[in-house]
Amino acid sequence: MKTELVTTLKRQATKLLAELREEKEPVLITEHGKPSAYLVDVEQFEQIQKKLKLLEGLARGEKAILQDRVVSHEEAKKRMERWLK
Repeated sequence: MKTELVTTLKRQATKLLAELREEKEPVLITEHGKPSAYLVDVEQFEQIQKKLKLLEGLARGEKAILQDRVVSHEEAKKRMERWLK
């Protein structure tokens, strides 16, 4: 992963953004020698958001299973009928 100083971002933002679009590799921005932020391509960011939503849904499903909040396939179909009509 590429690492850049915040001053480089300030001075060469256009160049860094062009490289980001071309290389599709996140850039770690450091401030005073410490990680401060990541620059990521828009497509990558949107993919990450989709994956997070999916993982959150899976986590809710697993929690429901552990709490025994589940229904049979037939019961689920009955409950969903009102939206499927």
